[in-house]
Order: sequence, then structure tokens, then C-alpha cells
Amino acid sequence: MNRFRPCLLIHHRHLHQLQNAGPLCSQLKSRSVIRFSGPDTIKFLQGLLSNDVRRFGESPHEDNSPVVPHMYAALLTPQGRFLYDFFLYRQSRPEEKLDRNGSVEILADVDGSVLDELLATLKKYRLRSKVDIENVAEDFYCWQRYGRGLSEKTPSVEEPVAASVGWRGGDDRSGNSASHGNDVGWQWFKDPRLDCLGFRGIFPSGTTPPLVESDKETDEEKYLLWRLEKGVAEGSTEIPKGEAIPLEYNFAGLNAISFDKGCYVGQELIARAHHGVIRKRLLPLKFLDNNGKEVERKVTAGSEVINTASGKKTGSVTTAFGFCGMGVLRLEAAFEGSDSLTILGQEDIKVEAIRAEWWPSEWFRDQQHTAVA
Repeated sequence: MNRFRPCLLIHHRHLHQLQNAGPLCSQLKSRSVIRFSGPDTIKFLQGLLSNDVRRFGESPHEDNSPVVPHMYAALLTPQGRFLYDFFLYRQSRPEEKLDRNGSVEILADVDGSVLDELLATLKKYRLRSKVDIENVAEDFYCWQRYGRGLSEKTPSVEEPVAASVGWRGGDDRSGNSASHGNDVGWQWFKDPRLDCLGFRGIFPSGTTPPLVESDKETDEEKYLLWRLEKGVAEGSTEIPKGEAIPLEYNFAGLNAISFDKGCYVGQELIARAHHGVIRKRLLPLKFLDNNGKEVERKVTAGSEVINTASGKKTGSVTTAFGFCGMGVLRLEAAFEGSDSLTILGQEDIKVEAIRAEWWPSEWFRDQQHTAVA
């Protein structure tokens, strides 16, 4: 089965429009929603996922902003390889109180292409845990807000009340009414991975999320292009299921892993890798001809990247979209020999590896240590 998204055409005009556009908004039709509920919900997810889910068990805030920030997490194989990613939300209300059993309701934004398989996997792990797992994809949709103007705003400008914008995200101050559509309690949250990715939210189907009217609603392919520029993969289509090593896909930098939470499925490999040097990472890529001009529809996901100077494999393309893509490459070869990177069997196509602006400085030190070694 082909686990990769097919290569799609993106013209220079589309890229220019995206780079210069104000806030954009896309319904993420590739994503679905499942719901966890029951007294063992927190315990169940805490033992499975890579992030610390215990904060969802905290009582709602007593102030006027009963917001529990959402989080990004992954379910791994016992060997520490990636399986599925989750954006987890607890939509608390002012009147919500934890019952004696600590029962909460958590919604998860997940990859829709593997929904049935994911549900079966979760139910396999459930055993006797008192947690209900439901497919509510027909009831809720996933949305993303992003764009140059949005990501460059500071929290104080974009979020006058809290780190979320939406319905009942806080006091409805003057000039903030556009972000408060009604009282159903659904809202935008800062993307838990990176500020530059914008805002994300789950909203009831059949409703228009707040701020969409003032933004430019566009298709999901623009959001994919936005992520390609940042080097951020999402879902089991772009992150090879059962194969990808989370730290090579930058999950630590994307706030998807807690290194203090204790045991969870696949934790041992993650802990070992965390204390070592990551020699390969997911990078943004561009595909060029010999004259430095971008080439369209010539590279497909799964293509091998080689260094023509050494004749050695440097890595592989994981996602291809027009002349842009992402790939997991050896850092030393990707940046030291960038003029020599080509596609195996298509040596007339050059590969430009790009350092993502959001990378922590210590990742560059790791690269230098790798080069010395």
C-alpha cells in the first residue's frame, strides 16, 4: 500500500500568493475527530501517548477563561516507531466540575485516512479500562488558521484575553466580538507545535468558526504548502507509520514528547535517543534544475537523495508537492554538501536542503558534533 501523498502541482503564482497573503483558514478534510470519555480517560491516554496528558485532569480555572490548552502527542509502537499523531482538546466550560472519579471528556484530532485502524488499535489497548472511544467525525470538523500576518503577531495583539481566540475563550471585550460567535464554547487555540503554524481548533459540523469571515478561506493544500516551508509533517501519510523515528521528525521541537512523564508505549527508545546525537532530521526541500530553476511534478515521495560527490545515499523524500517537499536527510551531508544533492535516477534534478527558521540552536551544535565525528 502506498503510504505517501501523491505529488501535486503548485505554480510559482500560488507560492507567491501564500507568502504574501494575510491570515488564511482551511477546513482540514484529511483529519477526523474521536472522543474519549469515562473515569479512566486520563490514565488510559497517559500510559499510551508520548506527551503528559495529566494536565487535562486538572480542575477548570476559576477565572473567566476556563481554558485548558490543547496538546500534540503521538502513539508509538513498542519499539518506539511512530504510528499516529493526536491533537488533544478538553473543551471545558465555566460550569464544568470534575466528578469524584476524575472523569473528563477529551476530543482528538487525528488522521482520517487511518481512522478505522486507529480506533481498532486504541480498543485493543483499552482492555478493562473504563474509557469510551467514539468516532465523532460526523459531528466535528478540524480547522487551521495560518498565514504571514497571523504568525507574526504577538500574543498580546492576537490574543487579548488568553492564548485562545473563539467562542467563550474569555471576556468579550470591546472590539473582540468577531471572535465570539455564540455560546457553544468552541474556540481557536495556538497551534501546540509552533507559533508560526498559527491556530488550530475543532468546531461542530455545520457551523462556521469565528474569524473565518474576516480571513480568506482556502483549500487544505495551501496549509500543506505552509507546513512544507516550515518542515513540519503531519499524520500517518507524511510520517511513515511503523518506520519513522519521532526525534528524526523533530517531535521534541514540536512539543509532542514529555521526557519527564514516565512510562508509555515506546518510551525506552525515545529516552535513549534523546540522550544521544540525532544525525538525521526532517528538512524542507526544494527541487531545482541545473540552472537553479524550480521543477514541477518531477519528484515523488519515496525518492532517494544522494550526494554525487561521495556517491552515498543522504536520505529520502517523504513528501513531494510541486517543487517543494520534505525529506529525512543526514545533517552533515545535507548542509556540507548541499551543492551535490540529487535524486537517484534523476541526476538532472538538484535538491536544496533548507534549515527551518524555528530550529533550536542546540540542533545546530549536534550537526557540528556529527561533522567532527
